[in-house]
Amino acid sequence: ENVQEEADVYRDKISAMHLSDEVHKKLLEEADRLGKQPVGSHESDVIRSYLDTCLALPWNIETTDRIDIDRAKKLLDRDHYGLEKVKERILELLAVRKLAPDVNGQILCLVGPPGVGKTSVAKSIANTMGRKYARISLGGMKDESDIRGHRKTYIGAMPGRIMNAIAKSGVSNPVMVLYEVDKLSVSLNGDPSSALLEVLDPEQNSTFTDHYMNVPYDLS
Repeated sequence: ENVQEEADVYRDKISAMHLSDEVHKKLLEEADRLGKQPVGSHESDVIRSYLDTCLALPWNIETTDRIDIDRAKKLLDRDHYGLEKVKERILELLAVRKLAPDVNGQILCLVGPPGVGKTSVAKSIANTMGRKYARISLGGMKDESDIRGHRKTYIGAMPGRIMNAIAKSGVSNPVMVLYEVDKLSVSLNGDPSSALLEVLDPEQNSTFTDHYMNVPYDLS
């Protein structure tokens, strides 16, 4: 297939996705670069996989929240015995969301030994809100690029776990569970917990920039 034709196909796909100006411009630049590559060059493979990865993300796809506090209470009681304080806190969070839908995603910290139901509580929250569920295990993660991806100049570069989880869930607003935050460790390759700050801080996470994608993605 002619490289120029392939670049045109990418351009059409990019235009059809109604992305923000910055992302739109960056992806079009990459498509233009693809059109200038000689047939069979290594660089064209790098650009192709970059564009495929970016276009596979659910940029404007969201599920609509349906928050019904009574139904949520029934679901939580059905799925979990006891845990009264936990359920109360979750219902509080849902009530705030119902009253102020514009509030950005809030963060709950669930603490307890294995097997007390942290995962299933998170799944119940996703169920009650009608959202998709995504999980990322952080246990033993020592490298900042696990969260934020590798620059695409490296061989075998790929996006970080956050972007992968979003792509897998197929929507840009899943309920995302970060497991074992306390098991993160620092190494020569940077501190993953400081990279997490940008993911979790409501002031910063609307423009989270993965190293591989190098364009901001809204995680708020």
